[in-house]
Amino acid sequence: MMLKLSTVRKHAIAATDGTIGMVSDFLFDDVSWTIRWLVVDTGNWLSGRKVLLPPSVLGHAMPADKTFPVRLTLAQIEASPVLEEHRPVSRQFEVSTYDHYGWSPYWGGGYYLGGYGLLGGNMMMGVDPAQRRNEEFDRLRHERDEPHLRSAEEVTGYHIHASDGQIGHLSDLVLNDDDWSIRYLVVDTSNWWIGHKVLISPRSAHSIQWSESLINLDIDRQKVKDSPPWDPALPLDRAHEKLMAGHYAKADPDPAPDPLAKPLDPVWR
Repeated sequence: MMLKLSTVRKHAIAATDGTIGMVSDFLFDDVSWTIRWLVVDTGNWLSGRKVLLPPSVLGHAMPADKTFPVRLTLAQIEASPVLEEHRPVSRQFEVSTYDHYGWSPYWGGGYYLGGYGLLGGNMMMGVDPAQRRNEEFDRLRHERDEPHLRSAEEVTGYHIHASDGQIGHLSDLVLNDDDWSIRYLVVDTSNWWIGHKVLISPRSAHSIQWSESLINLDIDRQKVKDSPPWDPALPLDRAHEKLMAGHYAKADPDPAPDPLAKPLDPVWR
């Protein structure tokens, strides 16, 4: 199901024995444009503390109730590592969170069971999961591998530049809750193309200048204007996605010759 982040922010997170809190932000990988963590504000329950949950533990959103169900207990979440605000989420913190719940990390090979990645401390294929995670962490530490995590709340409002000039600002993100990939950037073009919001694939974003709050696209303004019209009040369907994919598909600059194609007749000058 396609979801706009603006609509699922503030959704409640329902544990098996009570409500944890509300979604306050999403952390996405700025390389793959995939949601890696939900930031949950626990409100008065844990005195304003925030916790991280990977999307793999969530059931599908329940828009009518504005709720995400999660297969965790309040006690499990209360004992989870404490997220320090105003500090980047390090790989070490990610590892400690996965270890706390006994989950396989998203960057590893992963033994995901039923979509929840619960290992339960069992031995699988003769490998101790704790040993496997320790070895993975040692490798990551050795390679100085840091997560490319960015706040969805932070990037909302960033300026968007096409290859030939500014087109607007990022007003929302559209994701697919089947795989938690970010499918589209919602761009408000009101300062350039009055009265329009357009969808642009994150694949068209060739660079992000974080210090300048700027996302650069590898398409021009006319390509944006010619894109399939989108009504924000209507849900996205497969037909519209197909139109979008066809419009923004990148042509092969040097396509391989078709071996079955009939050779052209020579042109004599």
